Amino acid sequence: MPATADAPDTYDLVILGGGSGGYACALRAAQLGLSVALVERDKLGGTCLHRGCIPTKALLHAAEVADETRHAASIGVNAVLEGIDLDKVLSYQQGVVGRLHKGLQGLVASAAITYVEGGGRLVDAQTVAVGDRILTGRHLVLATGSQPRSLPGLEISGRIVTSDQALGLTELPERVVVLGGGVIGVEFASVFASFGAQVTVVEALDRLVPAEEPSISAQLTRAFRKRKITVRTGARFSGATQGEDGVSVTLEDGTTIEADLLLVAVGRGPVSEGLGYEQAGIVVDRGFVPTDERLRTNVENVYAVGDLVPGLQLAHRGFAHGIFVAEQIAGLSPTPVDDTLIPKVTYCDPEIASVGLTEERARAAYGDEVQTYDYNLGGNGKSQILGTQGFVRLVRRTDGPVVGIHMIGARVGEQIGEAQLIVSWEAHPEDVASLIHAHPTQNEALGEAHLALAGKPLHAHA
Repeated sequence: MPATADAPDTYDLVILGGGSGGYACALRAAQLGLSVALVERDKLGGTCLHRGCIPTKALLHAAEVADETRHAASIGVNAVLEGIDLDKVLSYQQGVVGRLHKGLQGLVASAAITYVEGGGRLVDAQTVAVGDRILTGRHLVLATGSQPRSLPGLEISGRIVTSDQALGLTELPERVVVLGGGVIGVEFASVFASFGAQVTVVEALDRLVPAEEPSISAQLTRAFRKRKITVRTGARFSGATQGEDGVSVTLEDGTTIEADLLLVAVGRGPVSEGLGYEQAGIVVDRGFVPTDERLRTNVENVYAVGDLVPGLQLAHRGFAHGIFVAEQIAGLSPTPVDDTLIPKVTYCDPEIASVGLTEERARAAYGDEVQTYDYNLGGNGKSQILGTQGFVRLVRRTDGPVVGIHMIGARVGEQIGEAQLIVSWEAHPEDVASLIHAHPTQNEALGEAHLALAGKPLHAHA
């Protein structure tokens, strides 16, 4: 029988949230011999698996296939895109999600983890209530993640949706306004454009993907315009009204844009309200839970991981946090997770991938002792075969290691692994230049960029 308030379950760890951070923490803690209870109010795998990374990237793959088919005749393959069967696209998407969900359920079931379904709430800094069930932990791990943000006065309903609803659309809109030019916004803009919609991206700041290098933003804007995606930067949203036939989006300058769908992609906010955090004495700042570098909150033996912690909102960051906390609690003294060294990929077309410092941040840290080099993918054979444009930008300390790598172009996300190793291991351009990169691959672009920065450019101008 499950424990009640009179007879609580007691564990080394009670983890609130079964997304990337929570389940990674649970699995690693169980490996280390700790007793674990994992609480999830929805589905194991959380946002990433069910409403984020995986279903979104499945749509992006379908979009890539559509584009390849649409342009196949240009390379002599006489294929015709007859249309998008959205029901089949969603069936494919959910098939991918379902298989991964089943596999994850099997992993958790085979580990020594008590999995508790239901909405958990902190009673105090050692106790979680899930309905009538009481779970007590020597350590609590808060892993409740994030959810799409909206704007004050803007109701999410009908033709006004967030990414959550956009993933389950049953009809393809002909005209879409995407509010927000960050990662989520440009990915969905890319999908809708590939599926044949007229897309307008509205971004209040002066450029798309503002967390990336300005030159990356400029290249993406050019690529989007070439794809007939309208980009309006420095444009502030004023309001939206919807009717049976569409939605009217008004900007502060008085411009009105008519569309069939408004996708609100203005970022994600933490899930912490109503979960008892503040009542348990845990500091909450605008919904986020601040921690030290070892992910400890202000309350002893309470940790927070993933999107709940201020910083990058990435599933692999949460995953790394979860492993770190499990090892920390087990006494292994792991190395803290450094946000600067976490790779980022934006899966629009063209893709964006980066790790380390931008030029601006490098100059803020090192002054004028910074060098940059841009290697144009026009000199890369595989990029020519793929028909993509873009570049690899390196940022290094003068006569020192590479501190940032930034890329844009088709499939460059597949190169971020080596880029992460270069930055994390503080490699010098000469170190990478001596490595042999297979030909013809896009991976050669990394090698060529480092050759150039080491003073011996080949397929590049000095």
